[in-house]
Amino acid sequence: MHNPVYVGDLSRIFPTFICNDNNHRKMETTKDINRIKLVLVEKKRTNKWLAEQLGKAPATVSKWCTNTAQQSLEMLLEIARVLEVDVKDLLHSTREGIQYIKIQQS
Repeated sequence: MHNPVYVGDLSRIFPTFICNDNNHRKMETTKDINRIKLVLVEKKRTNKWLAEQLGKAPATVSKWCTNTAQQSLEMLLEIARVLEVDVKDLLHSTREGIQYIKIQQS
């Protein structure tokens, strides 16, 4: 039996896949892509509240918040509208070492 072989790292924000002898792929690690849970905390809102606002199942929103599944771009825009944030606030930067700080204007 052969050891798993790395197929390749798809990028910093995408998981690395492993192939075994039977050509099955499994996810090795999961990287955070969205910041939905962090924004919900900042807005003092819950997954359940967001699910109700979007007409989605709480389990679906929970998967988005834990980055185990990702929403469509259209849904991301709707989430930004509901949470009253810029869509960029819902995503982690794809550039290494870049961190955005939101400054509240009065």
